[in-house]
Amino acid sequence: MLLTVLGCSGSIPGPGAAASGYLLEAEGFTLALEFGNGVLSRFQEERPLFSMDALVLSHLHPDHCVDVSSLYVARKYHPEPPSTPLPVYAPAEAHSRFVAAYAPNEAERSSLDFTDVFSFHGLGSTVEIGPFTVDSAVVAHPCEAYGFRISCGGVSLAYTGDSGPCEALDSLAAGVDVLLSEASWTHAPDRQPDLHLSGRQAGELAARAGAGRLLVTHVPPWTSREAVLQEALSAFGGPGELVVQGGRYEVGERT
Repeated sequence: MLLTVLGCSGSIPGPGAAASGYLLEAEGFTLALEFGNGVLSRFQEERPLFSMDALVLSHLHPDHCVDVSSLYVARKYHPEPPSTPLPVYAPAEAHSRFVAAYAPNEAERSSLDFTDVFSFHGLGSTVEIGPFTVDSAVVAHPCEAYGFRISCGGVSLAYTGDSGPCEALDSLAAGVDVLLSEASWTHAPDRQPDLHLSGRQAGELAARAGAGRLLVTHVPPWTSREAVLQEALSAFGGPGELVVQGGRYEVGERT
């Protein structure tokens, strides 16, 4: 399994940096994970426009999904559009969310149907998407939000999405080869609960899970990436690093 980072800026896109977007590839299948601000542009730098086979979204905050509206335009109005709808696995309100984001008024919204371009599927259970087995569970965030465990060929990656510490993350991450964890700030007692992980909490999650490797992501432009990473590595005690835009990471044998 190959992980490619299209964007990893937390909460908003940063200078020259897209928000959350990742690709997982195995056996000739391309699974896109998140599609935030700037990710469609980055996807076209990395792959042909219509080369993704499915899209998975953890939640519907803009930094994780807003470029789906632009993807709709591309797949709807391109002179040579795809022949079949793109499978989109997302929270229940995804369809109405994307229609509202695209259409500026009620008259247009009432006549718009994204289902000719996307086929929407819910989350919260185990699904087979191409060669991937995707387990999802509700995590601690202010809206309907999910974390994931994605497995293929005997290896596994857990992705936290956006979440505070919770039992669901521990379950999804248990024994994974790679933990891709958000860490949006350094640790402090006054951080809002059930919103994000600190660097320390990301490292503690990786340690409890016995993860083979920790990849830290979703650090906002106003937060010190180095400080977050040091917290995470100190708490984890295992191999880890900050992901970078354009980075490629093999999910396989443990280092």
